[in-house]
Amino acid sequence: MPDLELSRVWRWLLLVSVAICAASGLVYELALISLSTTLNGGGIVETSLIVAGYVAALGLGALLVKPFLRWPAQTFLGVETLLGLVGGTSAIVLYVTFAVIGQSLWVLVLATAAIGILVGAELPLLMTMIQRGRLADARTTGSLVATLNAADYLGALIGGLAWPFILLPWLGMMRGAAAAGMINLVAALFVGCVLLRHLLPRMHFLVSVVALLLAMCVLATLLIRSDGIVTTARQQLYSDPVIYAHQSDYQDIVVTQRGGDRRLYLNGGLQYSTRDEHRYTESLVYPVLSESAESVLIVGGGDGLAARELLRFPDLSITQVELDPEVIEVANTVLREDNGGAMEDPRVRVITDDAFTWLRSGGAGGTRYDAIIIDLPDPDNDTMARLYSEEFYVLALARLNDGGRMVVQASSAYTTPDVFWRVGSTLSSAGCGGVIAYHVHVPTFGDWGFQLCGPAGMELGLRGDTPELTFLDDGVLAAAAVFGLDNQPRDLPPSTLDHPRVVDDLRRGYRQAGE
Repeated sequence: MPDLELSRVWRWLLLVSVAICAASGLVYELALISLSTTLNGGGIVETSLIVAGYVAALGLGALLVKPFLRWPAQTFLGVETLLGLVGGTSAIVLYVTFAVIGQSLWVLVLATAAIGILVGAELPLLMTMIQRGRLADARTTGSLVATLNAADYLGALIGGLAWPFILLPWLGMMRGAAAAGMINLVAALFVGCVLLRHLLPRMHFLVSVVALLLAMCVLATLLIRSDGIVTTARQQLYSDPVIYAHQSDYQDIVVTQRGGDRRLYLNGGLQYSTRDEHRYTESLVYPVLSESAESVLIVGGGDGLAARELLRFPDLSITQVELDPEVIEVANTVLREDNGGAMEDPRVRVITDDAFTWLRSGGAGGTRYDAIIIDLPDPDNDTMARLYSEEFYVLALARLNDGGRMVVQASSAYTTPDVFWRVGSTLSSAGCGGVIAYHVHVPTFGDWGFQLCGPAGMELGLRGDTPELTFLDDGVLAAAAVFGLDNQPRDLPPSTLDHPRVVDDLRRGYRQAGE
């Protein structure tokens, strides 16, 4: 009876350890997916590569471990040591690689393969140890395999929930992955010291414990110094000194400043420079305002620059929908000098929500507006492409009053012409009576374009009570609607939820545009 009870306790503790290791393994993969999205605008291709590569590597790991089944306990502890070390450091290595050489896809592939192989080796090793420990016979092996799989899947569920709700918001990507690695190593150390000690020669046991402790020291150092490492690596991405950096739940927010030039970056993409943002902001805001416009909806624009310009009209009612509350916080603090405190003005109603969800659910009681300004980052991934889709524009147009106008920032009219013209085609397909394309030169961006949607016969111009501007006037605006012979309008299929063509357009860029 005592031996039977001991066996049950041994198996139960082993199952708990399996669940912990499985949770850590999934956290590593989720960290890689999250970081891929942040660094590379990872969409379907990158996510599929990680998921499919991970699953394939699981099978490869089960095959590669076969020669080592003669030493299951030693190999298991070695695998867990490597898994905790590789998984725990994978996020920081991926980030540093991206910051230093500008590309990290190969690190992403290698990390995914290594983690998958190591996780795939676990189950064969566990079964071998259980059989050698005589904790299962031919009659109970099937039941035990089922239990091990259940523990493995339960652990994956725990890891899948821990990453978005605990590790990422509390620790961030780098330290979250390192913390998962530390938990992985602690579980392995427990297994080694409590459950496998009697299966190991003394020297093998000591070597395994020392290796685990050294790996834990590496991750402990990473946990303590990760902020400094990330700060040093991040500075490599920017030519100007970084004065603010924060990883929100949605994106990496960075502000740089050199002299009087302050710049905002989201996920590494420049959003504006104080040197010339007035060119972009004036071109975005003023053409969308008709003579009778009294209410405006801003989608995005969390930096507060569009709201700043609208507040120059004392009678305008302004509603702003911004996904990321951290961007609003930065606008009200670090960027307050740039936007004049617009986001805290009582005339601006700020709503933190996903714009697609907000529109579809009838946010603000289905209120309709005289003008809608869509000021969003470029659609460099499938998530952002939702907000450049025909379906999204249909929802937005339903919130326009009769005779109302909607403007969309449409990327570079010269560098990414397919993006620019496809936004116009998508607006037409969504039901715009008239679409006017126009572009201006913004030195830090280059030739930048906008698409104005409104009633048929609409003309491009400034309303009579427009205040004195720094850049835009009727002459500049008239010229903005003229395009050279090398960039004439293109009739392209719309970008939809089913076919987010605008993402491929952006990734092809200028050199392959139209192919």
